[in-house]
Amino acid sequence: MAMQTKSGQSGAGDATKHWWTLRLTAVALVPLAVWFVASLVALAGADYPTMIAWVSNPFVTVLLLSMLVSLFYHLRLGLQEIVEDYVHARRAKIVLSVALTFGCFLLAMATIAAVLKIAIGS
Repeated sequence: MAMQTKSGQSGAGDATKHWWTLRLTAVALVPLAVWFVASLVALAGADYPTMIAWVSNPFVTVLLLSMLVSLFYHLRLGLQEIVEDYVHARRAKIVLSVALTFGCFLLAMATIAAVLKIAIGS
């Protein structure tokens, strides 16, 4: 019988949620990545004001922010899975998990802030 956690879920339930969330973020990233690459190809050679105008478009801003949130969440989940599977020392697992969480969070915030700064125009 699996041990219960505070939330009432077993460890297997947490693993299932982790697995599904990783897959859902991957599915979300497919159309977002295709859109992003196609947009960059279409904008190839564009000047700076054109790029700023593109990022400032509210529809584009929302898609960029959606892609960034999905990307960094997916990155964090995937790296966490690697740590859980291949790092066996308990202390190292904890340190790496904390570092991954903060690192992905900081990178996400930096990229989101950059997009918002461009979109808002300040």
